[in-house]
Amino acid sequence: MAALVKQEAGLVAVLEVGGRGELSVWVNDRKVAHKDHQGFPADAALMSAVRAAMIE
Repeated sequence: MAALVKQEAGLVAVLEVGGRGELSVWVNDRKVAHKDHQGFPADAALMSAVRAAMIE
């Protein structure tokens, strides 16, 4: 996902240790996506959330 964010939005992801099995994506101190009971967010949904957070 870090590579996708860099390729699609030109942002460099900072990876931080979280809870076991956790995946959360933050943009400007706002959580925009996370892994839930259905699994990882779809690439298109993730990038849509990242782009929306970038313009807010």
